[in-house]
Amino acid sequence: MSNELGRHSILSSFIDGLDIAIETATGWPGIGLVFLYSFLIAFLLPGPSEVVLAAPLDLGFPYWTRIGIIMLSSAFGKALGSLLAFHIGQEAKKAGPIVRWLRRSRFDIIEWSEKRTVKLAQTYGYWGLAGALCIPFFPDTVSIYAFAILEEDYFKFALATFLGSLGRLLVTVLFVGSAFTIL
Repeated sequence: MSNELGRHSILSSFIDGLDIAIETATGWPGIGLVFLYSFLIAFLLPGPSEVVLAAPLDLGFPYWTRIGIIMLSSAFGKALGSLLAFHIGQEAKKAGPIVRWLRRSRFDIIEWSEKRTVKLAQTYGYWGLAGALCIPFFPDTVSIYAFAILEEDYFKFALATFLGSLGRLLVTVLFVGSAFTIL
């Protein structure tokens, strides 16, 4: 029990530190943090990937260029991270420890997400994954793993997660921008 609490505390501290780093990052090193955070979100970290949009990066470009660079860096990071998740998912098909661990987790989101992801995968294939990843604030790590277990094409998987991640950030920017315009 103590060991589990220690690991949770270390992971929680790491996530908090990474969130603070993203929120206070400036300049081009911040793009590296955006990429790293997005990479880790795809296969390890339970958190909102949209937080990268709040990074106050001063890159010397107008707003839309800066936000575009952030979005592309995040989408590439998540696509590469999803490839690691995809590889783990392929291995889990053989051994199954990740799936067992996720099913034993305290949240029933696995079953819910898995049902939705399976339906999307069966109905729309990789476009279904990209569409699911476009939903802001939806926990995409579980969907990535669930989809990784069902599919087998690394390139299509990475492309779907790239497009879905980019779409998610675009939807978030448009939604938040619209909300501020209304206010």
